[in-house]
Amino acid sequence: MQAHAGYWTNQLQLGKAIAFGPVADPKGDWGVGIVAAPDQSAVEALRDSDPAILSALGFHYEILPMLGLIART
Repeated sequence: MQAHAGYWTNQLQLGKAIAFGPVADPKGDWGVGIVAAPDQSAVEALRDSDPAILSALGFHYEILPMLGLIART
């Protein structure tokens, strides 16, 4: 998990990640991330390079498009 968090911290610094973090779900542990990517293949490349995915420990992603964003500036 340290390598996973470090990977996403780096993506945040590079401007590819907008936000990420763990979710307090009583049904189980998982996290959410919002990324800025030109297309689906760019998001898949981020996923495929994540140390959690590369660990082969059964982690997985659900990639869903965000139709709009309302944010405080």
